[in-house]
Amino acid sequence: MSVAKALTVRQATMRDVDAMLEIINEYARQGLMLPRTKLSVCENLQSFIVAHDGDTVVGVAGLHILWEDLAEIRSLAIAEKAKGMGVGKHLVLHLVEQCRNLGIKRVLALTYQKAFFEKCGFWIVAKETLPQKVWKDCINCSKLPMCDEIAMIFETV
Repeated sequence: MSVAKALTVRQATMRDVDAMLEIINEYARQGLMLPRTKLSVCENLQSFIVAHDGDTVVGVAGLHILWEDLAEIRSLAIAEKAKGMGVGKHLVLHLVEQCRNLGIKRVLALTYQKAFFEKCGFWIVAKETLPQKVWKDCINCSKLPMCDEIAMIFETV
């Protein structure tokens, strides 16, 4: 049975933190996302969801509300053994639906994975059109002067 068929998505809990960090920080070691500390994940645990197949966490994603009409998908990461099985798309669509339920009109992803997010219904926008993100988070990021991530948006309405 494939991971996607046995997949369950739920709110992250404290028992998931170590597995979440392992998955997220493997991507960070590859330079594909910013690293997370245990403190950061614990402090923001309520904003994370996990995908699991039985007892094993195979994916993680966070949703951070930036403004009344804008939320960002953060730390989307899939365990190596679950890549290509639909886990990432399942997590993204779950967070998009969460935004709809909250009345948030736009979902942002800053990513290197353009094709993946296009398959999820996102399109490219100029970072300059997202002042809520730039002035809240990007201003303190080490990548700011030379950020090479692609800004992509999904409209929930």
